[in-house]
Order: sequence, then C-alpha cells, then structure tokens
Amino acid sequence: MTHAFVFRDDTLLCHQTSDGWWPLQVQLPQSAPHSENSEHSPTYQVGRVALLESLAPSHWLSDSLPKNSVESGHKAAENDGFTSDSFQAHPFDSDTFTAQSTSAITDAYALAHNIVLPTITDHSGYDFLPYRQLITQLPIALSTQISQAIQLLRWQEDTQFCSRCATPAVHTKTDERAMVCPVCQLRQYPRVQPCVITAITRPNPKTGEMQILLAQHRRHGVQKQPAMYGLIAGFVEVGESLEHAVVREVAEEVNISVTNISYVSSQPWPFPSNLMLGFKATYVEGDIVIQEEELTHADFFDISNLPQIPFKGSIAYELIALVAHEQGVSL
Repeated sequence: MTHAFVFRDDTLLCHQTSDGWWPLQVQLPQSAPHSENSEHSPTYQVGRVALLESLAPSHWLSDSLPKNSVESGHKAAENDGFTSDSFQAHPFDSDTFTAQSTSAITDAYALAHNIVLPTITDHSGYDFLPYRQLITQLPIALSTQISQAIQLLRWQEDTQFCSRCATPAVHTKTDERAMVCPVCQLRQYPRVQPCVITAITRPNPKTGEMQILLAQHRRHGVQKQPAMYGLIAGFVEVGESLEHAVVREVAEEVNISVTNISYVSSQPWPFPSNLMLGFKATYVEGDIVIQEEELTHADFFDISNLPQIPFKGSIAYELIALVAHEQGVSL
C-alpha cells in the first residue's frame, strides 16, 4: 500500500489534531507494473515523485554537540480513510525521528487520477499549509523529506522541455531521476544551489562578552516590527571553494574580514532549491559598511541581548543557538 503527501505549490495538505497541524498522507491506487517499452516510469510521472528515506541527525551528530531543544509529539490519527500514521503514537525527539520512504503528489495530479482528497472547509480540520509555517514544529528528518518533495515536484514542472533544443523531454526509463531529450539525448537532473551562511563572532571590545554579527535583510521588509535579524549568507559562485564564498560574501555585504572558518552543518532549503551550508567564523578587522542593495542594518550583538532572530527549524537559528550554547546561554 503506497501513501503520498499532497502538495499545492509550496503548501502541504495537513490534518488538524489535538497536537496541532500535521502532514497528511493519502492512499494511492496501485500502479500497473512498469514496462521496458513504456515512455514513463510510473514512479516519476509529472506531479508524482518517490521520496528517499530521510535520516535523523542522530545518525551523524556527536554526543558532545547540543541537541535540538525542541521535542515534538503527535498522536497517530486516522479519519475518513486518510492517515498520518507515519508518526509515532508517542512524543519523538526531533534529532532521532527518521522519515521512511514514501511518495509525494500534487493536488493537480490527484485530480487527474481520481485520487480522493479530503474536503477543505473552515471547520473540516484539513488545509494546505505553507512549509515555512510547518518547519518550526516538524522533526528534522520529516522537514527535510518535505523539502525534498517540494524541490522534486518543482523540478519536474520546470524541466518538461529540453534546455538545449526545446524538444519535449521524457522521464528516464530507469529509476534514475532525470529528464531526457529524445532528440539530442540531453539529460537534465535536479539542480541544487549551494549557499553559505555564516555565524561571525567576536568579544565585545568593552565588556568581553561574546557577540555575533546579525544583519537585517531587505527581503524581510524594512517596515516590520520588531525587525528580523539574520546571518550573512549568499550563493557560491562558479570556481570558488565554500571557504572562499564565506570570505567574499562577508566582505561584500558588511566590509569586514574573517578567519577560523569552520563548517558546522547543512540544511536543504526549497526556496527555490538551495543547500544551505552553515559555517562559523571569527572577526578579524574592518568597520561594518553594509551592502545597501541587500541589507538595511548590520551590527555585532551581545549573545545575552539579541534582537528578533529567524525561527526555530532554520539553519540560521541553529547556528545562532550553537554560539549561544557555547557561551552558556539558552535561547
């Protein structure tokens, strides 16, 4: 029996339970066996993708590293043939929960294939919710799997034609994720865009308390109060290392130099299809001069007196929380 998450753009079909909103899975009809002569693999039809198992951080985290402080609980719920039974019937730790392999479909695919979805009304207990809203309460592995689904479904939609000769592309006949041009044989794979994001620290010149560099980005809106402050981040350019990207982005956005660059962790981010690579670095010298096209303000803040920072579940929050943890401060 195959179940699938259901997406509408960057929103996910959810069911409201006593513990809050949680992703719902619908049962898919049995597909006909794949034929070697068919043009489309049933696993990778447009609007339907198979997801890989998503592992919990406990598979690679050292016991010496701080664990995610957020534990989420969920009671397994079944209603009208729809299920959220991929969750345990007891509280789970965000760092140990592993999301098993499953599928994802779009609501348009469900409609085209007569897959019944729950009726959504003001009081139905079902709704499509933004991924950004859900990420704060989902275990990390499940959040990563949903990110995977959003990116794959968007990739399918965006690569239906060959980028070289414009011929309609077809899915590869193997289990490989690729769109193939039947004329020039160009193979198009899902693309991942690497981005670096860096927590830059220094001692307060007057008090010695550890500080972290935070910036207000224009994309967060200059009129929002209280202002949201995040970390310096940017895309990796062709031909540069990750460390080089850290140095360049920091210099471009705030005009300072850093050293002791060290990798911390990563996070897939489906807006649009990024892999966020988190680093720590130490301030060396320079006066802050912001890149006004990107930022509205930037400064070093004492760890004990931070402005509003990104939400839990984002790698920016985790990097800031790690710096705070090292100073004995809990966010």
